[in-house]
Amino acid sequence: MAQQAQVHNQQSTTSDKDQRSHTWKLWVLATVPFIMVLGNSMLIPVLPKMMKVMHLSLFQVGLIITIFSIPAGIIIPFAGALSDRIGRRVIMTPALLTYGIAGLGAGISAWLIPNPYYWIMGFRLLQGIGAGGTYQLAMAVAGDMFQSEKRAGALGTLEAANGLGKVISPIAGSALALIIWFAPFFVYGLLSFPIAAGIWFLIKEPKNQKAQGGLGEYWKGLKTTFATKTASILTTFLGGSVVLFILFGVLSYLADILEKDFGYGEFTRGLIIAIPVLASAVTSYVSGTVLQKRLAQWSRPIVVIGMALIALAMAIEPFFATTNPFLAIAVLVFQGIGTGSVLPSINTLVTSATTSKERGVVTSLYGSVRFFGVAMGPPIFAMAMAHRYLTFWGAAVLAAITAVLSWFFINEKQMLPKSIRGGGSGGGGQPHHKEKTESPKKPARSLRPSRSPLR
Repeated sequence: MAQQAQVHNQQSTTSDKDQRSHTWKLWVLATVPFIMVLGNSMLIPVLPKMMKVMHLSLFQVGLIITIFSIPAGIIIPFAGALSDRIGRRVIMTPALLTYGIAGLGAGISAWLIPNPYYWIMGFRLLQGIGAGGTYQLAMAVAGDMFQSEKRAGALGTLEAANGLGKVISPIAGSALALIIWFAPFFVYGLLSFPIAAGIWFLIKEPKNQKAQGGLGEYWKGLKTTFATKTASILTTFLGGSVVLFILFGVLSYLADILEKDFGYGEFTRGLIIAIPVLASAVTSYVSGTVLQKRLAQWSRPIVVIGMALIALAMAIEPFFATTNPFLAIAVLVFQGIGTGSVLPSINTLVTSATTSKERGVVTSLYGSVRFFGVAMGPPIFAMAMAHRYLTFWGAAVLAAITAVLSWFFINEKQMLPKSIRGGGSGGGGQPHHKEKTESPKKPARSLRPSRSPLR
């Protein structure tokens, strides 16, 4: 009995240490989505100032967002596939360094070159390439480390960090622009270098997570995953893209009308834009952490309800967009709540749809469509705002269609392993993958999900 008690105490001590270790590692990972969202969100309230200083049109200034997001979307799948073979950290660290160096290059160009627009665009393209190897790989690492319902909480924390960046970034960008309009570019370098060091020196990836065997075996596994879960995966990809397309399109439009129609300065614009984004961040944190045990079981209804809220907000918004900024922001709070509901649920579905050895590329493909959504939002909303009602109502229809598709095609039972669903229900009855967990019979490696769901 005494020996059994000693073994039990050793298990508890090991489990507690693992839990604390993975908790602070999660916070290190959370700095990655935080800095990534600064890549676009910090510049949105500064776009009107850039238009004036560089004599640009609304479409041209919107391309500063687009040219960052498109290369990121292209690079992400390749970074994800490579990370499955050689490791996540080896990709993330140089990507963060590239991201920071390119940000400094854009700032120096704006400072020293008389007509810096095309130089800024070039460095923003390079910065987007760096961004392609960051946030989605952080999600993949969290998916590798966390099992059971804790994965939903971990991914909710990452999405909340992303949302917190969206809240802080317009305020920070506006405040920095009061000093000089290109000051936000220098922040990227100041933040990315220490974060890159933290990822390299502090994050230790779980063992035995890399893809083994030849490339043929690897792609065969991916093909099997997509062949059996095509409808669910494509629908979740669509949901992530649509949510961010609408969010960034509306925010860029909001920044423009707050200056042109209501005369608000940079800092005030940043504060106002932060309100709906704050609603999104808080909702992401609550849905991903506080409700983590039920999030996975309810992921499909949560996505549908969140999309419905976004559709409702877009249908109402054009009545107040140019007449009453307070009511316009109040409506956009509902959009923020919808966004914060949808993304953690979709993140959990995507990162759980395959085994850890293929998770990097699947998660990264999802990241690509997210970035393409961000890239398309500002220029399309800018071009279409001559017909404000049709633009917002078109976005409402897009969100509503996505909600309907999500209800009929997302299959939780198919996407989530039983350890995450907790035996909960989901659509359909097709087989789902099982993730390997450490055997609780070995005391030194006991990592029971009820105590420490980490590997």
